[in-house]
Amino acid sequence: MTGESILERLPELRRIEALIQRDHNEFLTTEILCHVPYRDESLPVYALTLGNKDQCLPSITYVGGIHGLERIGTLVVLAFLESMLERLHWDLTFTDILQRVRINVLPLINPVGMLNHTRANGNGIDLMRNAPVDSDERTVWLGGGHRISPLLPWYRGNIDEPMQLEARTLCDYVKREVIPSPFSLVLDCHSGFGYHNQIWFPYAKSRIEPIKHLGEVYYLRQLFMQTYPYQNYRFEPQSQHYLTHGDLWDYLYLQTLDHSNIFLPLTLEMGSWRWIRKNPLQMRNSLGFFHPIKPHRINRVLRGHLVLMEFLLHATLSYRQWLIASHTRDMARQALELWYPDAQP
Repeated sequence: MTGESILERLPELRRIEALIQRDHNEFLTTEILCHVPYRDESLPVYALTLGNKDQCLPSITYVGGIHGLERIGTLVVLAFLESMLERLHWDLTFTDILQRVRINVLPLINPVGMLNHTRANGNGIDLMRNAPVDSDERTVWLGGGHRISPLLPWYRGNIDEPMQLEARTLCDYVKREVIPSPFSLVLDCHSGFGYHNQIWFPYAKSRIEPIKHLGEVYYLRQLFMQTYPYQNYRFEPQSQHYLTHGDLWDYLYLQTLDHSNIFLPLTLEMGSWRWIRKNPLQMRNSLGFFHPIKPHRINRVLRGHLVLMEFLLHATLSYRQWLIASHTRDMARQALELWYPDAQP
């Protein structure tokens, strides 16, 4: 090890703790969900909350840093949190919003992976392949999750072992603080191969089985596209790209099927090929495959997703205004025609 401290080597964690130290006590609450062991020390996993904690109100949760190499996901979440905290000083409409909704921010789930510049956690386990749920259909070899060895990427962990601490901590928090809300959205921020920014929803385990709330997701997509017609996101099931075992959001969504509450987990996949195309030299660094290296490109990415994150906040706050329209047979039919044409009778 060098003489650098962990906070010097992990500026994302330093940035989180600097935000916590600011004078926002009236609005912002902070909880350390767990400490992840790292050599002779440990790293905290934080949850930060703005708004009304009444579980009868809707909630939205922004998540980042599940994969340690995808630092940009944590930065996008922190940029939005910083924007919200600044608005507390002058925006009366925003402080009014906070009386009617709860905003949870979990910006760095896998601090050891980020410190080590690895996708997996400190035990070599891919947290997004670690949940106790299996794909119903054939997955791509290795990439869909495997139990061969932690020396290979996308390792799920041993079948006889419980979920990893970080994955278990995230799931426990969502079950305790998110799912009890009458309506809740999650946006989990990642980066990955591709030229397009994509918004995915479950399932990751099946190409032919739609989720129970397909009409709601389709109508939410329709609202987004109508409200912001010049955006360039692709909004679709994850299964249209690849299937996986052990997806955390599949696992959590399956816990809610018998509930009257609605829980809609979304994943933002930022297309990293655009950054590589503009700066091919960043491929010399493993981080460069998943993170825009040049500062002006980082800033562009941070600006670019604020509209999506703001829209999802307002859609959560106003869910009663649009949810009834999403329950029609026509919404479900259009969703099936768009995303599951092969499943049609």
